[in-house]
Amino acid sequence: MKLLSVKSLKKYFPVKKKLTAEPLWVKAVDGIDFSIDEDKVFAIVGESGCGKSTVARLVLKLISPTSGKVLFEGKDILGLKGDSLKAFRKSVQIVFQDPFASLNPRKTVLDTLSEPLKIHRIVGKKDMRDACMGLLKKVGLDPDVMNRYPHEFSGGQRQRICIARALAVNPKLIVADEPLSALDVSIQAQILNLLQGLRKETKIAFLFISHDLKVVHYFSDTVGVMYLGKIVEYARTEDLFREPLHPYTVILLSSAPRIGPAATTRSITEGEVPSPVDIPPGCPFHPRCPRRFEPCDKIVPELKESKGRLVSCHLWNPWSVNRQ
Repeated sequence: MKLLSVKSLKKYFPVKKKLTAEPLWVKAVDGIDFSIDEDKVFAIVGESGCGKSTVARLVLKLISPTSGKVLFEGKDILGLKGDSLKAFRKSVQIVFQDPFASLNPRKTVLDTLSEPLKIHRIVGKKDMRDACMGLLKKVGLDPDVMNRYPHEFSGGQRQRICIARALAVNPKLIVADEPLSALDVSIQAQILNLLQGLRKETKIAFLFISHDLKVVHYFSDTVGVMYLGKIVEYARTEDLFREPLHPYTVILLSSAPRIGPAATTRSITEGEVPSPVDIPPGCPFHPRCPRRFEPCDKIVPELKESKGRLVSCHLWNPWSVNRQ
C-alpha cells in the first residue's frame, strides 16, 4: 500500500471581475495523480504559479479540493475528523518556505519545540526539556539556544528549528514546500545535507517542492513536472534528467545554470505562461512549444506511459491523437 496517493486532484479558485459577472475559475490544480512510497522522495518541479504549493496545501488538508482524492495509508483524508484527523496531523508535517514567517516571534525555541510534544502527548512535562535538547542536536544546533527567540537566529538556523519542530512528532511524511529558496546558497547545501541525513536515519518520506533542478536531482527518487496545474511528465529522477521527453521538461532542464560548453546549448521558450484563468485549448503548453504540430492546439494529450515513464505529449502518445 502506498503511503500517499493522489487521484484526479483538482482545485479551482473563483475569480470575479465584476460584481454582476459570473465568476471565472483559476485552475490551480487540474486533475493530477501521483503516489509516494515509504522512505521515498517525490519532487514536484515547475515554474512559479504552476500549482506546486497548492498541491502541498491540499495534501496537508489545509484547503479542500474541488474534486479528487488524497489517500494517506489508504484512507481519504477529506473525511477525517476528531482523533483520526489528529493522528493524520501527527503523521504528516510541513517545512515552509520562509522560516522566519513560520515561527512565532513571541515564543522561544523551547516553547516552539515543546508545543507539538504537548499537543500529541508524546513526552511528559519532566522529560520535555531533554526531548527538545535531543531534537536540537538532531538538526545540528546547540541545546543552549533553547531560551532564545527567532529574531536572534540566521535564516539557516531558523530553518533547522522548523525541521526540528516537524521531527518532534515522528512523522511518516514531511511536505517540504521550497524549504531552501529563502536561504543563501551556502546555507542551502547545509540544510539539504541535513535533510538527506535525516532521511537515511529516520526513513521519513518527503513530498519535496522546488524550482531548483540541481537540488531535485540530488534529493529525489521520482519527479513530477507541473505546467499550468497539470503534471506533464512523471518519471524516475535519473531517467528524467538523462532523457527528458516532454518539450517543457527539456526546456526546463536546459534553463538550469551550467558551467562549461553545455552552458551554450539552451532551449528557449516562446512567449509568456498563459493565464490559469484562460488556459489555451488542446495542450496547455502548445503556444510556447517549439515542437508543436497540428493536433496540439485542438486535442488535450493524456498522461500515458512512454519509455518507462508517464508523459503528456502527442509526440510520444500518438494513440491519443489517432483515437479522435
